[in-house]
Amino acid sequence: MTTLEQKLHFDHIIERVEKARLRVNDHHIVKIVAASKYVDADAIKSLYEIGQRAFGENKVQDLVTKSEALDELPIEWHFIGTLQKNKINHLLSVRPHLLHSIDSLDLAYALNERLERENQILRALVQVNSAYEETKSGFTPEEFTDHYARISEECPRLHLQGIMSIGAHVDDPTTVRKSFETTRRIFDTLPTATICSMGMSGDFELAIECGSNMIRLGSILFPKF
Repeated sequence: MTTLEQKLHFDHIIERVEKARLRVNDHHIVKIVAASKYVDADAIKSLYEIGQRAFGENKVQDLVTKSEALDELPIEWHFIGTLQKNKINHLLSVRPHLLHSIDSLDLAYALNERLERENQILRALVQVNSAYEETKSGFTPEEFTDHYARISEECPRLHLQGIMSIGAHVDDPTTVRKSFETTRRIFDTLPTATICSMGMSGDFELAIECGSNMIRLGSILFPKF
């Protein structure tokens, strides 16, 4: 893909985001995190050069490798995958802008302990399994608010910013919408929360219409022409 083709493709996605955003209201702001797990550092650099600034990785080792390879660029790195406790040290070495996926109390406590030791602070989201799917991580909607408050109170090194979810993995848009609306309702109850992260390449417009203000786009941003 030429640079011009990539720029036109990127602009088209931005236009789709804008149209979905305006269906909410004129003041609704949506941030795009480019999910770059299937591409190399050169592809990330190409997208950076046409205007994308935030990139998210699903594996800690890939985040470490790519952030080192692109150290000269002021990229805003996010970690958007499931974090294993034995990878915490490696993750903290990158000092990511945001961790999207606190999915258990054990992980929150382990992170806080390590952050205390390193004298660091980490901005983070807590994951909700709003679709009630066994294949997804995160707290159930019923337990989410209590656990969010507990993490906020007992893990001072974690600066909670809000909520993250993955839409229902079904073809029925009504079911997907319901999962997004559940996430948004919970977000609206969280004191001081500013980020509602939901929506990926196949459902981001619906997620925005349901109130998402941060979307994670992978394959749609890195098409194979």
